[in-house]
Amino acid sequence: MVWCSGWKLASTVSNAGGLGLLGAGSMHPDVLIEHIEKCKKATSNPYGVNVPLMYPQVEEIMKIIIDMEVPIVFTSAGNPKAWTSSLQKHGIKVTHVVSSLKFARKCVEAGVDAVVAEGFEAGGHNGREETTTFCLIPMVSREISVPIIAAGGIGSGRTMLGAIALGAEGVQIGSRFAASVESSANKKFKELIVEAKEGSTELMMKKLTPVRLLKNKFYEQVKEAELSCADADTLKSLLGKGRAKKGMFEGNLVEGELEIGQVSATIDRIIPAAEILHEIWEEYMLEGKKLTELFAQ
Repeated sequence: MVWCSGWKLASTVSNAGGLGLLGAGSMHPDVLIEHIEKCKKATSNPYGVNVPLMYPQVEEIMKIIIDMEVPIVFTSAGNPKAWTSSLQKHGIKVTHVVSSLKFARKCVEAGVDAVVAEGFEAGGHNGREETTTFCLIPMVSREISVPIIAAGGIGSGRTMLGAIALGAEGVQIGSRFAASVESSANKKFKELIVEAKEGSTELMMKKLTPVRLLKNKFYEQVKEAELSCADADTLKSLLGKGRAKKGMFEGNLVEGELEIGQVSATIDRIIPAAEILHEIWEEYMLEGKKLTELFAQ
């Protein structure tokens, strides 16, 4: 949710009954401070911050989170042992995002409060194993005892119900909220998400860090390089700096990096985040009731 989840989206989701997360991966320290302050003013409900541990200023980011008493932190893209105990000493709940059973086990060893098990359907940076969410959740749930949050390919009440049935205690949803009214993503990017169809995304850059992209000119350049057996340095040069900001935040749909999940093919409207949350919950409850009635027959 880099360039998509600022204080407006996070606070709206929290006010509507979900847990809104600020995406620190696209924020400099001073910008994160501003968003935390505004989020606190906009909601009295719990909220959290997602921190990619590969972030170059991670120590400064974590100090801000501790000093500003952020209640919940979701860490990703790094070793969960690095910050879990330090954050927990300050009363902060810690959840770490993984894409495999192997790393879920490492999270338990690190003492996290919960694990996000994310399948390769998800947008943004992804796992090399290419394990789908509905295969990953049962594997993880039968081996670890901490709460599991399912992510990747979830954007409706039905998929939420399926994830719960497979062993998750909750779900994390990104792509559908990227196209919400309150998302800080560029309107052009949101409109392109709505236009996405089956096959509009692909997992790329496996020699670097796998990332799921909407297909555009930049994607075609990456695809051509990978088919030519380009090495990691060549891909790094092609990626350059600020490519995600250019696409998702500034709206350059040709040269920008456009990160979104496969579930984008099911998104057909740009609507308020609270409405999205209510739709998901109502469908979840309705489908759950149908199953209960079916089992009672």
